[in-house]
Amino acid sequence: MFASRGFRLASLFAMLVMALSMVSVDQAEARRGGSFGSRGTRTFQTAPATPTSPNVTAPVQRSMTPGQTNASPRPGAQTAQPRSMFGGFGGSLLSGIMLGGLFGLFLGHGFGGMAGLFGLLVQGVLIFFVIRFVMGMLSRNTRQPAAAGAGMNYASGSGGSGPSPLSGLGGQRGSGPARAPRGNPDELGVKPGDLDRFEDMLREVQFAFGREDYSALRQLTTPEMMSYLSEELGENASRGLKNEVSEVKLLKGDVAESWREGNQDYATAAMHYTSIDVTRDRESGRVVEGDAEVATETTELWTFVRTRGSEWKLSAIQQA
Repeated sequence: MFASRGFRLASLFAMLVMALSMVSVDQAEARRGGSFGSRGTRTFQTAPATPTSPNVTAPVQRSMTPGQTNASPRPGAQTAQPRSMFGGFGGSLLSGIMLGGLFGLFLGHGFGGMAGLFGLLVQGVLIFFVIRFVMGMLSRNTRQPAAAGAGMNYASGSGGSGPSPLSGLGGQRGSGPARAPRGNPDELGVKPGDLDRFEDMLREVQFAFGREDYSALRQLTTPEMMSYLSEELGENASRGLKNEVSEVKLLKGDVAESWREGNQDYATAAMHYTSIDVTRDRESGRVVEGDAEVATETTELWTFVRTRGSEWKLSAIQQA
């Protein structure tokens, strides 16, 4: 009696809503609070851990750099795991089961009645957890220790008089010296003057974004990064919102790695800083997100690129 046309249509609608909801969540998570930009040939590799960012940072999520499907992590680096409960192989299998049920609805066979629908769901859940258990066992057997990379270190402080927080050398972790990684992550030997510039750019990019100064952002970022920042500004404007960032103060940081590709130099710096970051209503000026009186702490990896003989530009931001 559950195989009526009305029941089939209602079940089909519910399954479609569920599928679309899972897709929408994945897309939203990939766009908000993620990592974007380009790190050249290392875009889809993990970034080394540093005293400032002690966890290995996942690869960039949004990038125009080609070759994501062919990228492989560096030896010893942990790859990011899918955040979706139904991701990976198990998700593909469950998707196939769901699609099979949908085709059955279209053909008028239904899911086999209420008992058949319940049995389908139970089977899908059991299959998912079996696959998850097996994949977990394989992952534990093949997992290698994460590579720890620490380059040039800068201590707490801010811009102004005195040495820059980015200028100190010889990274430290806690009260003892940091363990040196194999090889030299700072292949370029980033100079104190470059580190000073990275610190300045941290503030300049934040302030330009808050002022919605497109001209300044074009001077400070690569075209790809400019496109992402412009998209974010446009979305805020369409929702009647405006983001304001002030009192940016670098507390600590170090160079995770630097390298050369052809005539381009790349440097990725881990930066821990405080700022007052709020979102306001454009018309009333009312704060709708954040606290205008309390600074928050943030740790990010910023990658800079330059063609030899030119100025550094921001090319990627990763959430640490």
